[in-house]
Amino acid sequence: MAETWGATPGHERARLLRAVAERLRADREVMARLIASEVGKPIVDARVEVDRASQVFDFSAEEIRHLTGESFPADAYALPAGNDRRFLFSVRDPMGVVVAISPFNFPLNLLAHKVAPALAAGDPVVAKPTSAAPFTALRLAEHAQAAGLPPGVLNVVLGPGGSVGGALIEHPATRLVTFTGSTEVGKGIAERAGRHAKRLILEMGGLDPFVVLEDAPIGPTAAAAVRGAFTYSGQVCTASKRLLVASGVADAFAREVAKRASELRVGPALDERTQVGPVIDAGAIERLDRLVGDAVGRSARLLTGGGRAGGPGHFYRPTVLDAVPAEAAVAREEPFGPVVPILRFDHDEDAVRLANGTPFGLQASVYTNDLRRAFRLAKQIRAGGVHVNDPTTLRWDALPFGGIKESGLGREGIRYAMLEMTEVKLISVNFDPS
Repeated sequence: MAETWGATPGHERARLLRAVAERLRADREVMARLIASEVGKPIVDARVEVDRASQVFDFSAEEIRHLTGESFPADAYALPAGNDRRFLFSVRDPMGVVVAISPFNFPLNLLAHKVAPALAAGDPVVAKPTSAAPFTALRLAEHAQAAGLPPGVLNVVLGPGGSVGGALIEHPATRLVTFTGSTEVGKGIAERAGRHAKRLILEMGGLDPFVVLEDAPIGPTAAAAVRGAFTYSGQVCTASKRLLVASGVADAFAREVAKRASELRVGPALDERTQVGPVIDAGAIERLDRLVGDAVGRSARLLTGGGRAGGPGHFYRPTVLDAVPAEAAVAREEPFGPVVPILRFDHDEDAVRLANGTPFGLQASVYTNDLRRAFRLAKQIRAGGVHVNDPTTLRWDALPFGGIKESGLGREGIRYAMLEMTEVKLISVNFDPS
């Protein structure tokens, strides 16, 4: 199937990808309710996820036209002899079978970010979705089949990551593994794939810093921080997980963030009014309780939240911790829930030191009215993306996305993923072999 799909003309692959996108748009409400039911994402946000996923398939179809090689001036090289009689150019060939391992928090869109570019590049896909949301992935596969995708080009395999995912990674037909999830699991995948020289795209954890300088407007900046920290209950790799705030405005900023966080509506995912839904499971509740307890035990001040919300289900109240010491666990570990610490700094250099002081480097934000300082900090902060006066959660589906250090390897974003998923081949032509 790898050879057959790779040989399918690009315009035909594009037509099929657009057909998948159209089917997702027509099925928007059903898909959104499925996402909300499986992983607890508020229905309003789940609809946006379906919109973005359909857009990813459209973007991938368009990028097929731009997946080009290069031409090289052969006569610019003295050796080997005879280069004045040669043409040199490169092409990009499909890599082969891509294994796509996707997480629970964006069960459709993050799977689409792996599947659609691979199919556009001419690679068949074996998808191993999270066990928390298998039906979303299966419905996507049904739409692909109904759109006319040939049998065997997109396959969905369900089961535990350790056994099923491991078998897929080590299968001799697998040429590339693309994964989104925790850094711990990603490192294990890298180790297994590396033993067999498999290509990797890893999008892993983060402790994304949200830096607030003293001239940033308190109200709008606090509103952005709350969006960045608590969207989908903070269960986002790019969530604003550490608010680094200049000491001169920290008291006022902390009060405003706590006030806005306390006003967020916590409730069931299918309720149209819900802003913060449940966390994924009971283990997440236990982790959040541990992080909050550790911070308070180290002198942090609990401004709001700090425990399970009332009633059945895995609901955790939006929690804001102020004056958190840098050695607290919540400032060192990814909470992946609706808990955000505020750390204070005195000088820009301290903000950079705090921002860079973890093994992670996914995204970062800097809020200020002074663009000179903003650009200086953006250059100094070690991250795959830095947003000035926008929250860390910002992502453009068609543009490069990924982290550095222990946050990632390679890049997503349609064209960039397709480059990772293809092989470069150099072709030389001697047009005068005499």
